[in-house]
Amino acid sequence: MPRILLLLLVFLWPAQALALAGDWVRDDAVGVRLVSGNEAVGKDGALSLGLDVQLAEGWHTYWRSPGEAGLPPQIDWGRSLTDNGNLKSSTFLYPAPTRYSAYGLETVGYRDHVLFPIDAVAANPGQPVHLDAGVDLLVCSSICVPKHFDVKLDIPMSASPAPGPEAALIKQFRDRVPTDPGSAGLLLQSIANDGQSLTFAVTSRDALTQPDIFIEDGDNIGFGAPKITIDATGHTATLRVKPVDSLQPGVSLAGMKLTLTLVNDRAATELKTTAPPVSGTPPSPAPQPLPLRLALWFALIGGLILNLMPCVLPVLSLKILSVASHGGGSARAVRQSFIVTAAGIVFSFLVLASATALAKNLGMAMGWGVQFQHPAFLLVLILLLTFFAANLWGLFDIPLPRFLADTLSKSYHPKLAGDFLTGAFATLLATPCSAPFLGTAVGFALASGTGDIFAIFAALGCGMALPYFAVALLPRAATLLPKPGPWMQYLRQMLGVALAATALWLTWVLAAQITAAYATTVGLFLAAVIILLALRKRGVKRGLVLAGLIEICAVIVLLMYSGALLPKPVPQMERKWLAWSPNALAADIAEGKTVFLDVTADWCLTCKANMKFVLTQDEVAHRLFHGTLIAMQADWTNPDPAITDLLHTYGRYGIPFNAVFGPGAPQGIVLPELLTKKLVLDALDKADSGASAPAPIPTP
Repeated sequence: MPRILLLLLVFLWPAQALALAGDWVRDDAVGVRLVSGNEAVGKDGALSLGLDVQLAEGWHTYWRSPGEAGLPPQIDWGRSLTDNGNLKSSTFLYPAPTRYSAYGLETVGYRDHVLFPIDAVAANPGQPVHLDAGVDLLVCSSICVPKHFDVKLDIPMSASPAPGPEAALIKQFRDRVPTDPGSAGLLLQSIANDGQSLTFAVTSRDALTQPDIFIEDGDNIGFGAPKITIDATGHTATLRVKPVDSLQPGVSLAGMKLTLTLVNDRAATELKTTAPPVSGTPPSPAPQPLPLRLALWFALIGGLILNLMPCVLPVLSLKILSVASHGGGSARAVRQSFIVTAAGIVFSFLVLASATALAKNLGMAMGWGVQFQHPAFLLVLILLLTFFAANLWGLFDIPLPRFLADTLSKSYHPKLAGDFLTGAFATLLATPCSAPFLGTAVGFALASGTGDIFAIFAALGCGMALPYFAVALLPRAATLLPKPGPWMQYLRQMLGVALAATALWLTWVLAAQITAAYATTVGLFLAAVIILLALRKRGVKRGLVLAGLIEICAVIVLLMYSGALLPKPVPQMERKWLAWSPNALAADIAEGKTVFLDVTADWCLTCKANMKFVLTQDEVAHRLFHGTLIAMQADWTNPDPAITDLLHTYGRYGIPFNAVFGPGAPQGIVLPELLTKKLVLDALDKADSGASAPAPIPTP
């Protein structure tokens, strides 16, 4: 028994010694202690501390801005700041508060249990810290009582201190301290000033369950509880706030410097802004969602327009060849072929709907065409396109074994299977393109439930399949073509070039995502494959050894750099464009500057078309790159949660995305997917029309 007790002391005593928490100092209303998240003081001298406060039932204490009554907590480190105490500095942090109403007064603070995180630094790193502080709290129930407590805590030194047992408790309350808008998922879209109140338009990544806003100003005006209106989506709201007392003569809300703390349940963000001039019209939240019927029409039209997008045109070359092969054939065969291709398109969109609904239910980030952000996906697509191109050039065929062909001859239709895969492949390559109407429809689907997701994606598939259904209804459009002959070989060669060009484009995108050397290796590998197939087709043995060596070297390099199939940081952009960041956009808008924002990616051909034919042309380029206007660009070639959140804030889930911000449009003017010179210039003129600087646009 003595040995067992000795072992228990050996194992349990150090754990008790390392639980760095001071003694509770209590009375009937409140208990206070100091805790440390560090077991010891390390070489950097950084300390994670906390003032732990437990309140009796019915009592509360106050936030840094207590409202119409109350006092914030005060801590006096006293002797801790001397040489013996070894404390150099500290920063007192406040978790998001709660609003209380009593006797007609609005106050802000905490009930039950709160820990105030403290970031501290030791004067002499690596040496012990002796904390001896005086804490003053005002606690209230039916009466208010000022309290004073003396709290102490000794923290030893250590070369490599580990987190202490109290670290989890400190983190729990640190996570409730207001953070930047992106982390909190709260966005302030605009502010309106009617002279007597301020109205804030707010959007949230999560459903708005308990939104609130706490306003601090330099003039000690004092604002009451907001009047809250949440829209049907549950993600957008307006909060109208009035001063507690009438404004004194000569005092105006316009131009007032404000510190805003937005709170929604346990999420909170803090930002500084300036109240705008009197506008008379409160802002309205984001538009009400489209009716499902209208969204379905948008999806149908957007799917139809996808057929004209540059992403899809190379794959449609396969179908063009199919049409040509029906020359002089039967109308029944044409009808079957095109209906099966349409079925492949619709089926593929339903698969996308299933994946989208699953991702949404799992809480994953979603977007239109995000699979093109992954190098491994691009590599597979490049191989498939090269495979199709080589097949069109007649370099190889893959016939079924005779025994299998005989077995399946009565039930297997390789031509129809190929038609179905053509539709599926066209859908796959359509996903990086964003056509007019499509962005609105996809945004509606991703903000809705599972049933609406399937309905919208089915409509997209039907829209894209409409041309195939049309040919199925009018099969003579295909049968009137000349019968297959030598001209078909020339057509196959040209269409093979189109597919090879698409493969080269995707290789260029791959180079932007990983490294140019790796993408070049992929290109050499594919070139070697084509050379081997061509020499084999011609029965030429000369050069096979060289091509084989190239093939082997390319495979070795691919294996050596297989880790490169992970996304790499986005390369630096062109000098004319400034890199987008949430804080940079907010700062520029706050200063009254006009900002043109372009969200693009190397795999987005529509983005490239907008850039080449609109944004870099004549008057538009002059406005963007000469003068005071700021041209800002966000590159979504690789996954970036901040950009994803930015798109979701404006109801978009794909690119291109372009918006203009300025004094005349602080909430932003969102442009259509396909740009024109007039659209851009009109938006810039409207954004420039404001007379004074607006409130800043917060960042997602």
